[in-house]
Parts: sequence; C-alpha cells; structure tokens
Amino acid sequence: MTAAVFVAQEDLDAFGHDPWWVILIKVVLAFAILLVFTLFNIWLERRLVARMQHRIGPNVHGPFGLLQSLADGIKLMLKEDIVPRAVDKAVYIAAPLMSAIPAFMAVAVIPFGPEVKIPFSDVTTPLQLTDLPVGVLYILAVASVGVYGIVLAGWSSGSTYSLLGAVRSSAQVISYEVAMGLSFVAVFLYAGSMSTSGIVAAQEDLWFGLILFPSFAIYMVSMVGETNRAPFDLPEAEGELVGGFHTEYSSIKFAFFFLAEYINMVTVSMLATTLFLGGWMAPWPLSIWAGANEGYWPVLWFFAKVFLFVFVFIWLRGTLPRMRYDQFMKLGWKVLIPAALFWIIAVGTIRALSLEGPIDRRFLWVAAGVALLVFVVLGFFGEDEHPAEPAEPEEADAEAAEFDAYAGGYPVPPMTRQEKTRG
Repeated sequence: MTAAVFVAQEDLDAFGHDPWWVILIKVVLAFAILLVFTLFNIWLERRLVARMQHRIGPNVHGPFGLLQSLADGIKLMLKEDIVPRAVDKAVYIAAPLMSAIPAFMAVAVIPFGPEVKIPFSDVTTPLQLTDLPVGVLYILAVASVGVYGIVLAGWSSGSTYSLLGAVRSSAQVISYEVAMGLSFVAVFLYAGSMSTSGIVAAQEDLWFGLILFPSFAIYMVSMVGETNRAPFDLPEAEGELVGGFHTEYSSIKFAFFFLAEYINMVTVSMLATTLFLGGWMAPWPLSIWAGANEGYWPVLWFFAKVFLFVFVFIWLRGTLPRMRYDQFMKLGWKVLIPAALFWIIAVGTIRALSLEGPIDRRFLWVAAGVALLVFVVLGFFGEDEHPAEPAEPEEADAEAAEFDAYAGGYPVPPMTRQEKTRG
C-alpha cells in the first residue's frame, strides 16, 4: 500500500508544469474526442441495434452512413426553437447547459496514456489534462452537478409530465450514485490512492476488475442507471411521461440534453476502464511486448477498452426491456447498496490483515464468492406478493352493472367479461 501511495505521489508531481500551449492542446483534444465519440456512438448504436433487429440502419449520409449523426445535429440546430408560455425562461435556458458542461468537465482527470514526448518539441507531458489527490471524487462531484440540469429543466418547463420525469430522474441518479460511490471504496483500499493516475499505476501487475470483481459488477449496473440508459431509462419512458424531463424542449436545447447523455456514457466507460481494467495499460497477451505500454500505443488500448463498454451499453438497449420503477429502486437500495457495504467490510478486513503480514489469497476469493452470493440472493429475494382472490360471480355481475366508462374522466372501454354481462 505504501508503494502504491509513493507511485501515485510521483505521478502527481508530473502535473502542473506544462506550458500554456500544451494545456490548450490537451483541452481542445479532450473536447474533440468527446464530440467525435458522441457522433460515432450514435451511429454505432443505430447500426448495431439495426443489425440485432434485422434492419439496415443509417447508410445514406457518408460512407456506411457515418455522417448521419452530423446531419442530425445540424437538423436539430436549424429546427424552430419553441418556448412554451408558462416556462421560467432564465432557468429553462440554463438547464441544458448545466447538464452538458459537467459531462465535459469529468474527462479532465482521465489518463489516456503515460508520459510522452510531444512531436517537434522537447516537451514531455502525461497524456492527461490534470490529476488530483481525490481525482475520482472530483468525477463523482461533477457528475452530481449534472442532475441539477435535469431537475431544473423539469421544474422550469411548467409541465406536470416534465416535473414528474425530473423527480423520477433525480431519485434514480441519487440512488445509483450511492452504489457507484461504494463500489470505488475497495479500489481505493487496494490502490492506496484516489487519484486516477495512481490507480492505473497500482494495476500494473493485476487489474482490479479481476481481484475486485464484485465492485466491478456493482459499478457496471450503477453506471447504466446513472446515465439513464435502457433498461433503466425510466425518466424518458415515452408511454408514461411523453419523453420525460425534456418534453417541452426542442431544437438546440434538446440537443444539449441528448449530447449530455452520450458524453456521460463515454465518461463512465472511461472511468470503468481506469478503475477496473488497468486504464491505458495493454492487455496481458500484448504486455509481453516491451513497447506496449510506451509512447502513444497505450492510447489505442485505452480506447479499445472504452469501446467495449460502449458496446455493452448498446447491447443492453437492444436486448432488455424497460424495468418497472419499483423494481429499479429495489435493485438499487435493497440489492446493490447492501452488497457493496458487505463487500467493503470483507475487503477492508482482508486488507488490514495483509498489512500485518502475509495472508492467503484464498481468503480474498472466498470473500468475493460470498459477496457475489449475497448479490444474487438479494436480487432474487422478492417481497411476498399475494395475488388478489377472484371475485365471486355475483360480485362480478354487480361490478359490471355499475360500470361507468367516464368515471375517471377519460372514456375507458369495459373488460370483455363486463361486455358479455351487459349483452
């Protein structure tokens, strides 16, 4: 643990000394990477889902339809911007920006590679904008700010549907941020650091996704809920809330919400790569090559891992149906959080014993197995649901006779049994 802290401190000493033009290049590149990633991910999602559903997908604009996302972005910018009369205009305009800007800020502490020499100069710099002693907590804090944009969008729209979607989204994000934060604790204990570069350095011998698999599994579920993606896209359940918190938004304002969702998807994928899959370090078969973790090659390994997580997002959307809201909240509060707390206790105990002397690694695997068992048991342990007993024939006939199609304020057709009884 002491060695890991020492490595992290050395990595932090490499930051804060870049010339202004190097910092500018890093900022522009980070911004451009997120935008290009977003355009590509939208295209990739359409193509993969179309493939799963035996459709063609976008194939007209550009080669293989690669410019379809750009065409959609231009269309959104040129569409008429409709502002409802009942909105709080200042908050209504600020809300999309509050969702999109934090999504860009989170990438500032993500390491894309080791220290490299910039071509045509003598400057050596890490492939990372900056790093902090609490870099992972910075990402959590910035991601938490993004939910304010969703809440304010629903409140300022002057619409009940939008407000319902905003409240549902805030409850969802808060619930799964708790589980996500708890999944990081075991990583901090083993890395001895909360800086992203220090965590990557601590995985030089073994990735944390293998030895801390329960934390990895909890994070995988939490990151899908955090980004409001299917099957957890409940704030945007079209059948219930008419699009959710952004019902009253159009044109470029809606595009900002759309952009924030896809950038958040990339950000959580980059964070998962950094914390659990060794960051920019090459996979084991390639690590035997001496130059695999030097120069600009690690950038390739990093983005390959990020694409793997993006594919999982798309795969889930094309495979699983949307969950009910009570099922979703039960999964977060009754399954993920208790399992994460139990796993933290197990990892903390093993870590404390290992600092006192050598410890059998089998204890770690036993603890991982027990935590995984608790996770599965909590997931399948449901509340007792007693189905309502069928009504007696006399009671059913009485109910049919008293049926009023306009009782709820909206014409509802009677059930089949009631139609036969009336006839």
